[in-house]
Amino acid sequence: MQIDLPEVVAEVTAAFETYEKALVSNDVATLDALFHDDPRTIRYGGFENLYGFAEIMAFRAARPSSGLARTLSKTVITTYGRDFAVASTLYDRPSFAGKIGRQMQTWVRFPEGWRVVAAHVSMIDK
Repeated sequence: MQIDLPEVVAEVTAAFETYEKALVSNDVATLDALFHDDPRTIRYGGFENLYGFAEIMAFRAARPSSGLARTLSKTVITTYGRDFAVASTLYDRPSFAGKIGRQMQTWVRFPEGWRVVAAHVSMIDK
């Protein structure tokens, strides 16, 4: 298996950046489009456990749209072959002073493009 093929890393990085832009601007349609539409897709959030695409969509639709700005650091995107990747990043959000956020996403290439199949978001003290 080839790890970190440059063209695959570039593709996943672009998908990750699209996700980040949609997240901070509350572009719910794009966020929904980037998650795999399947009951096995999971998102563990800072305050919620979401099982299946329908629960993730409902969460996104009801989520507050303010205080979403954040600064990323130590982002690592690792690809395994041409169809599987993991994106990990730390983030700082002014609305959570004294905390550092952690986000990990598992991305899979489907015929329609790269999609998140599992995500975990958590915060710890700085």
